[in-house]
Amino acid sequence: MNTPTPAHQPLNAPLTTGSRYKPWELALWLLALASPLLVSKHALIINEIAIVALFAVSLDLVLGYTGIVSLGHAAFFGMGSYAAALFAKLVMPDPLVGLLFAVLVSTALGALCSLTIIRGSDLTRLMVTLGVGLILLELANKLDWLTGGADGLQGVVMGPLLGTFEFDLAGRTQAWYSIVVLLLLFAVSRRLVNSPFGATLKAIRDNRLRAASIGIPVTQRLASIYTVAAGLAGAAGALLAQTTGFASLDVFAFDRSADVMLMLVIGGTGWLYGGVAGAIVFKLMQDVISAITPQYWTFWIGLFLVVLVLVGRDRLIRPWTWFGLGAKSEAEGKP
Repeated sequence: MNTPTPAHQPLNAPLTTGSRYKPWELALWLLALASPLLVSKHALIINEIAIVALFAVSLDLVLGYTGIVSLGHAAFFGMGSYAAALFAKLVMPDPLVGLLFAVLVSTALGALCSLTIIRGSDLTRLMVTLGVGLILLELANKLDWLTGGADGLQGVVMGPLLGTFEFDLAGRTQAWYSIVVLLLLFAVSRRLVNSPFGATLKAIRDNRLRAASIGIPVTQRLASIYTVAAGLAGAAGALLAQTTGFASLDVFAFDRSADVMLMLVIGGTGWLYGGVAGAIVFKLMQDVISAITPQYWTFWIGLFLVVLVLVGRDRLIRPWTWFGLGAKSEAEGKP
């Protein structure tokens, strides 16, 4: 006979518990929102960190929670960047409307590209995603009458945010804008991965055949999360174009996808804060080391990553697990 579930312990208790915000999370986001004011002279780097953090979170949805390996995630980042820039230049300069347009375009591209990743092995997906990014890079280069080609899309002027807040040279408005968008989309992603839908994604990641055998629509789930992640990556690209007033071929480049993969290596996958932590560490290292040795900063970052992998990622860059702040192990949820 099955033992009935106690009234005080609902069936979805693990999911609802995981979706609750902890005090340290609220303190972290309050600090992030206050950072452009506390360190106003570093507002521009704060803006960059918020943008790449959102980009890393979008990749974590497909890599960390679903197990889809992608080396072409910059395709959606770049599409969002050019969509927002062209919208501001040709239609209207409102940042929020442009951001929404860029997300819709990137989501549509993600839905189309999701048809290419629902079959095949990890190596197949790796090559297909890389190929999509290279195709879009070449298209942006050839359509120079629209995109500016190798010179980039220049002269992108954004209107005031909410009709009131102008984008200033100091970058504080841009930083707050990017942080708020990151916070909102992070909250959506967090709710998604802690929902029953997110539980099915983890089941697919752990064992696809077993997930299919218990009735999970694997193909549909893969396409859905890939599409959602594309929309988030497009939002990050749109923020970059809007806050810098420029879009170039660099947004489609392979090293853009490689950098965001490195951020997840640093911060850890399968926990959304890993993308945020990895973005902070990577961008600060890049900024500090490039100021000391402009010619060889990539060498030192590469050396750091080699040591990170050899010594052990969990012991080096997951200090929050020392205090019980990380995700629980799978064994803790087993009877």
